[in-house]
Amino acid sequence: MQGERYRVVIRCSLCREKYILRGHKNEFGEYETGFKRCVCGNEDQLQIEATLES
Repeated sequence: MQGERYRVVIRCSLCREKYILRGHKNEFGEYETGFKRCVCGNEDQLQIEATLES
C-alpha cells in the first residue's frame, strides 16, 4: 500500500479555489500531499476527494 499514489482534489469552501495534487495515504488514512492551507488562509474548511492513480 505504501507505493499507491492518489490524485487528490482539494477545494476551499470559502473562496472556491481548487488544487489538484498527488499524494500517498499515511498510516492514519489521511492523504499526504504537502498541502498546508489555501491562498485565502483557510486551513480547516476544505473538501477533499481522492482517486487511486493507475
